[in-house]
Amino acid sequence: MNHLPETTPSPATVVRGGPLTWIQQWHWFERGIPSPRRVNPTPLADHCHVPPPATVADVHRALASLTARHEALRTTVDPLRTLQHVHRADWSPLPVDHIEVPTVDAAALEAATAALARRPIDPERNPPWLARVVLEAGRPRAVLVAVHHVVIDGWGLAVLLDRLHGLLRGDSAPEGTPTHPLDAVAAQSPERARAAEHEWLTRLAGNPTGVLAPFGGTEGGGGRHRLQYRSAGAYDDLDRVARRHRASREVVMLAALAHDIAARTGEHRFLASVVVSNRARVALRSSVDVRALTVPVQIDLRPGAAFGEVIASVAAASAAAYRYGEWRPAELVAAQARADRRRGAVSVPTLEYNCYSWPRDYLVPARNAPPDGSTGWMRSTPDAPCDTLYVDLGLDAGVLTLDVTVGDHLLDAEQTSALPVRLRDFLRAVADGAECPVPVRSLVAPASGWWRAPRGWVCLARVEEALRGHPGVLDATVTPGGDGEGDGGEEKGGNGKDGKGKDGNGKVGAGKAGEGNTGEGKVRKRKDGERQLVAHVRVAPGVTSDDLHRHVLDSLDEVPGVMAPGRYVLSPEGPPSGRPSGHSPATGAASPRGPARPPATDAERALAAAVATVIPGRPKPGSSDSPDPVDMNRCLAEHGVTLVGVPRLLALLRRRGFTGIAPDELTGTASLGHLAAALEPLPLRAPRGGGTPP
Repeated sequence: MNHLPETTPSPATVVRGGPLTWIQQWHWFERGIPSPRRVNPTPLADHCHVPPPATVADVHRALASLTARHEALRTTVDPLRTLQHVHRADWSPLPVDHIEVPTVDAAALEAATAALARRPIDPERNPPWLARVVLEAGRPRAVLVAVHHVVIDGWGLAVLLDRLHGLLRGDSAPEGTPTHPLDAVAAQSPERARAAEHEWLTRLAGNPTGVLAPFGGTEGGGGRHRLQYRSAGAYDDLDRVARRHRASREVVMLAALAHDIAARTGEHRFLASVVVSNRARVALRSSVDVRALTVPVQIDLRPGAAFGEVIASVAAASAAAYRYGEWRPAELVAAQARADRRRGAVSVPTLEYNCYSWPRDYLVPARNAPPDGSTGWMRSTPDAPCDTLYVDLGLDAGVLTLDVTVGDHLLDAEQTSALPVRLRDFLRAVADGAECPVPVRSLVAPASGWWRAPRGWVCLARVEEALRGHPGVLDATVTPGGDGEGDGGEEKGGNGKDGKGKDGNGKVGAGKAGEGNTGEGKVRKRKDGERQLVAHVRVAPGVTSDDLHRHVLDSLDEVPGVMAPGRYVLSPEGPPSGRPSGHSPATGAASPRGPARPPATDAERALAAAVATVIPGRPKPGSSDSPDPVDMNRCLAEHGVTLVGVPRLLALLRRRGFTGIAPDELTGTASLGHLAAALEPLPLRAPRGGGTPP
């Protein structure tokens, strides 16, 4: 195999530059996330077939022509700043190599595409794409292309391959000047973005958490399943239903998924995060750049409604959400982290939905018709669970393709394989005239140990596990409270005095600890009728409710099913006559703001210094007007740092000799002190002469 050229761009080759768009900023941040946890694949990869009698030289000429025409193919990004640079067409050799295979069939193309996708793309110094010509008996049969998501999205890749196939067929280049992400910077509207952020946060806060988790999967499952399912019959049925109800096939499939989730869980309100192309204008439909982003589609289903009503509801919700197709993900992610930490529940969409709605006639034609209902599995990744059901819909050549990715704790292998089959049967029934009303109740019983709080499902065992993970906690028991009417319903404490539960909304209720070391008490139901959780925690002296509260807030992103309490029932380890330590009155939904804690260890000081450097508008540490030390009890978002500052923050940490934190870990609800505990010193480099330094 020929190796791809290595090149380092020179500033003299730059013809224009400017800031990354809001959409690019997300993918620029995302490139540093470990690949098992990354939602969007980087790079994206696909192929087109080479029509005879095109030669390898023709492929090279076509790729050179596309590079000259499309600036995205010659764009690099700054490693630490949100800037991009467009280079001259001849600034770098074409990143193309060749591979010979015995037979160019589906299996060979799949293996070759996966191998190319594993090759790293360095968008800081090299072209943001790779190409590989697949040869059979010396003749080109297919061209594989991989692109980096920071510059080109899936739609842009499809346009690129379509243009490549057209040039190899002898088509002339289209008229007009293609767009580039730099052309979209001036059109970004801060007012529209703020409205979209408000829409996102409002919908996230108003939806239950843990919708799928209590209704299936493997207990304690920590992996993920990836499944591809293809069916020609389901394509025909989907098309019949879409025509009958005058809706797009993509909307009908989303409605079918929503119906299935409601039937499985009994939840009739949840959030779907749907990818939109942001290419409504004709001029943008043929652009080779990155514009696609997700929007929140609010699913509200009426129990007993026929499926036709479900389609209409989902179509209306989609139209409302598509108005917010562009927003500032850098600011939104930070705003969501702040909101999650305040309300004590991580807001995760139930369903992530993407549609490959562009034509793909350029693919290598299959030699045999695809069998109805074929499936292909990818290996489970045991260390990378995902908390959302990801479904990609493809409609190519009369075949419906569903790509499903789901965490093992949501759907196990058997349940994952049953999902597309169930959807196929459902579409057949609807196409044949069945109304298929939305079930009023769940068709599957929730798993043991899960409790339906007002803000979503909570796993009691995981809340207890999170509490027991705090130093100084000797025992913890979490129970639902307030089952009676009005002020009735109680748990009577053996040695404790009665206390009132003050906080609701699925949070652990406030209460006075009983005297002695049992920590038991009495719980009353809120007057507004909401139930609540009560945690009975036995602790060593010196552990306060604020300590426990911050600890559970730090655990939100790490322990699925945990919802944070407002206050805790505390009982210190000590003489029976001792007073409970750390008790303070309940505060409501917002997390308590305890005293600021300055950094105390070398790792904390390194992290605090990096944070102080990247906080927007903050003076540099050591200057005459330097602010107070960074509060280690607050999360990164509470310090005003958005994901745009994360790559630079990680670089500053490495400069100070620390590693061990990934970008996505910095964007959650964990406090800086919690994050600093995971930092590790960089390994010492061996001297040039070999050996290990003393």
